[in-house]
Amino acid sequence: QLVAYEVKRMRAEEGNKQKILRHIKELAEKLYKNENPYPAVTMHKVQKPTEGCHLRLHQKPFPRLDEGTVQWIIDQATAKLQTAPPAVKAEKKCMVPSGPPIAAILERNGNALANSARRLEVVRNCISYVFENKMLEAKKLFPAVLRAMKGRAARQCLTQELNLHVQQNRAVLDHQQFDFVIRMMNCCLQDCTAMDEHGIAAALLPLVTAFCRKLSPGITQFAYSCVQEHV
Repeated sequence: QLVAYEVKRMRAEEGNKQKILRHIKELAEKLYKNENPYPAVTMHKVQKPTEGCHLRLHQKPFPRLDEGTVQWIIDQATAKLQTAPPAVKAEKKCMVPSGPPIAAILERNGNALANSARRLEVVRNCISYVFENKMLEAKKLFPAVLRAMKGRAARQCLTQELNLHVQQNRAVLDHQQFDFVIRMMNCCLQDCTAMDEHGIAAALLPLVTAFCRKLSPGITQFAYSCVQEHV
């Protein structure tokens, strides 16, 4: 319904924080009512007797309750409950028009798409600098790369770029290169969700058994030894 009816209103509100907040509040109330359709049941309060009431002279004794009458009242109420319709609201189905074409919404997201492309470019550039041994340039881009790893597209980009370097037989790294690659892999895995398990994490598996460094003659350390703690 928002997409169908509210696009113009949202555009009109874009610069006005108060209007946006009022709109959000209205939405919140609608959502709350949708989740909690029944008002809280009011409890009947029984008044306490006043102080000193037991000293009154004309005090009527509490009548003896007739067991049969009480049972009859309970049975009547039970029968009523059994025949009563269920207390769930019947859902009203309604058709919602498709609203403006998706292009109208994408225009607003143009900046987000451009930002995403820039992030991927930063990841690619940083990896290139690492493998070209331009460590100063790589260091400058590194914080931005770690921030970019929050997005799935950047994580996929990392696995693809590293895979290209493996295919070019550039898997044996020096100590600094190894450190950079490990930090990127760790950050990538840290931000992975369960949804990424069979995509990004799986794509990293062959890479962590390929990238390595020579610690001394005859001793090689592979990348998996530094990233194997991730779930």
